[in-house]
Amino acid sequence: MANSSTDARGKAHEAAGKAQEAAGKAVEAGQSAVGAATGAVVDKARELVGDAQQAGQQAVNRAGQLADTATDRVGQGMQSLGHTVRDSGPHGGVLSSATDTVASGLEQGGRYIQQEGLSGMADDLTTLIKNNPIPALLVGVGIGFLLARITRS
Repeated sequence: MANSSTDARGKAHEAAGKAQEAAGKAVEAGQSAVGAATGAVVDKARELVGDAQQAGQQAVNRAGQLADTATDRVGQGMQSLGHTVRDSGPHGGVLSSATDTVASGLEQGGRYIQQEGLSGMADDLTTLIKNNPIPALLVGVGIGFLLARITRS
């Protein structure tokens, strides 16, 4: 009877060892599955971030194209207005000279806007401010004052 009790204990101990081994393997499999699932989630998140970046870049590019198109149209409109002012204005005397000056200014401004675009105008404005900081500051203060007066009323 002592042998059967010892055999039973041995078998129980052996079964407990196998159960513990199986539990360890189950834990490893679970960790592996969690790791794989986490990796899949991270990969999917990276993919979504990449897609969002692409969509954002496309939106920025489209906005830039629209701004360039609008700038070009403004330039064409100014040139057209300059031609209209020149054709519709008086053709002799002091008023003719003033009309011609206004028309030339509109045409030149229109050409400048078409040629430079928004980025060229921004670069020119930056250069102007760097070369004339005090007048630029005074103009900024004046514009701020006017905006404050307009928004207060």
